[in-house]
Amino acid sequence: MNMSVTTGRVRSLSHHRWLISMSARVVDVFSTLVAGYISYLVFFGSLEPGDNYSFGIIVGAILVAAVIPNFGVYRTWRGRILSPLLFKLMMGYLIVGLLCTSLLFLTGLAEQFSRLWLLLWFFIAFTNSLIVRGLAYPVINYFRLTGRNRRQVILIGDAHSCATAASHLNAEPTAGFDIGDIYLVGQDTMRELSTMNLSWKDYTPNRITDIDSDEVWICLPLSRGNQVKEIIANLGLTAANIRFMPDMRDFRLINHDICNVASLYLLNMSCSPISGSARWLKAFEDRFIAGIILLMISPIMLALAAGVKLSSPGSIFYRQERVSWNGKSFNMLKFRSMPVNSEQDGVQWGGAQKKTNTKFGSFIRKTSLDELPQFINVLLGDMSIVGPRPERTIFVDQFKHEIPGYMQKHLMKAGITGWAQINGWRGDTDLEKRIECDLWYIENWSLMLDLKIIFLTIFKGFINKNAY
Repeated sequence: MNMSVTTGRVRSLSHHRWLISMSARVVDVFSTLVAGYISYLVFFGSLEPGDNYSFGIIVGAILVAAVIPNFGVYRTWRGRILSPLLFKLMMGYLIVGLLCTSLLFLTGLAEQFSRLWLLLWFFIAFTNSLIVRGLAYPVINYFRLTGRNRRQVILIGDAHSCATAASHLNAEPTAGFDIGDIYLVGQDTMRELSTMNLSWKDYTPNRITDIDSDEVWICLPLSRGNQVKEIIANLGLTAANIRFMPDMRDFRLINHDICNVASLYLLNMSCSPISGSARWLKAFEDRFIAGIILLMISPIMLALAAGVKLSSPGSIFYRQERVSWNGKSFNMLKFRSMPVNSEQDGVQWGGAQKKTNTKFGSFIRKTSLDELPQFINVLLGDMSIVGPRPERTIFVDQFKHEIPGYMQKHLMKAGITGWAQINGWRGDTDLEKRIECDLWYIENWSLMLDLKIIFLTIFKGFINKNAY
């Protein structure tokens, strides 16, 4: 196939992507306009808003058209996990809502608009956008499964990496990729490719100078960077998309991605998901929910404080140095469940069943009521409601040398509850299993996951056979 035909194929794909992107933008603007009228009907019983509301709806739609694209929701999501798309879309509408509110206050028009109408407006707009996407993606997947809107991929690399790429593409046919030729670089065992009934060719530079394909994926380890550079140079005559799939199976990756810092391209290997807008969203979630919970449980807190004080002499709260985000220490609060000076001979990790508790202390430990003061830590910014459980400094210094990936749990603030706790990994359970749960949570963090864990904690987190 000559260059003109290949270029024509790429142009067709680019036009197709442009059409889908523009359609999505129009849908979001239209959803915002429709949501404005629906919310006005709900609040005021009419589909004919006054001049102020009509102007406000138009301004909101313009802001959606200007702001939402900056969150990357209109790029191709072919073969990608869709949950980040939901989060980015939600963040976009949240920012638009905040901008509208700020404009109303700055222009002195805030008193002329209902705050509840504004809140309902953007909630409906966000919901409309999700519904349309929820209907569109199954249709797109159907077309891909029936052989339309697909791309051909040529793989160049070692046998293991090419087999890994092929197995993932075969397992997800809705991603819309078909495997073309496979070119193996260097001497390598072919067993993995043979078991998948895949054919291959030996890589030579003259074979790939003019490729008939939509995509070329270079599948090699990072250590073979010079070969990657040579292959890219040999692909100089093709107009296909060229992607590098580095073999990083020996790395423990946390929120890995590509970033641009000071005009330098960096490969994130192990990074906290709490940065930028996600950081203040998590902080808002923590303080908002913690404030509401503290108001609701304040009578219970007073009763528990009285119980601690009357059951044994000493302070009501027990302060313990723990390690949180970025390895920084803080004093974690608990209702005191042990007699004063019970740890004067030193502390040991585990052995919760053998620790000396007061009668009232045993009750609040088994029901996890001794943890309630940690909502104060959340308000102070020391902790999150959801996150890896913090450990004492002395044990952190020990475990970081014994358990692989232990310090990576500190990529997020410590939490009152977490993925490990609702799955039963607490108390004297396997520490390595708990770390695996913590790292899974950090890798998959989202606002929806936090809300799910908070909800499940109500049923699984307070009373547990491993709580002492």
